[in-house]
Amino acid sequence: MDIAAIRPAGNVKVTRDDWLNAAMAVLVDAGVEQVKILTLSERLAVSRSSFYWYFEDRQHLLNDLLQVWNTSNTGVIQDHCAQPSATIAEAVLNLFRCFVGAEAFDHRLDFAVREWARRSASVRQVVDRADAARLSAIAAMFARHGYDPAEAESRARILYYMQIGYFAMELNEPLDERLGRVAGYVAGFTGVSATPAELAAFIAHVRSSTQGDTP
Repeated sequence: MDIAAIRPAGNVKVTRDDWLNAAMAVLVDAGVEQVKILTLSERLAVSRSSFYWYFEDRQHLLNDLLQVWNTSNTGVIQDHCAQPSATIAEAVLNLFRCFVGAEAFDHRLDFAVREWARRSASVRQVVDRADAARLSAIAAMFARHGYDPAEAESRARILYYMQIGYFAMELNEPLDERLGRVAGYVAGFTGVSATPAELAAFIAHVRSSTQGDTP
């Protein structure tokens, strides 16, 4: 995240979202240890007293940061898994869409929170619950299309862990190269092939949502 992009201009009063966005940017770029009231006030070019209009203390801010992360990153996966789909291939392609575009799953924020969890047992619990909720949503997606519970859970784990691992490896594949693998991914995750129309709709969505970024 670019702090300059979220810093209010001139003497405009900062909002609660300004503080949260600044804190998120610092969390991603420097880690939770650097998410400090003084650091954020300097970056926002405002007095520290402004902070206390919205938060009781630093822990209150950190708690809200976790909530924002969970609502956005877990929520986007759950929402896409729940979208209507005629086939499991279409359902998986709908899920893939949540990793594309400006409003998509934020993998850098996700890994910043996971790094934070290495230092905090309470945050680890929050992350574990989020992972469980995401896996449950993906497994339910498979179950709706006729997979028995055990297979739905296994396929959900394979799909989710592969996607998280892809981000962790920072492969940075060219967009065309990754799009060329989508049909194989769908077949591998589901055991069935996507139709040409399903693939075409997904590819059109990706190209309209990105400017050369890899989904």
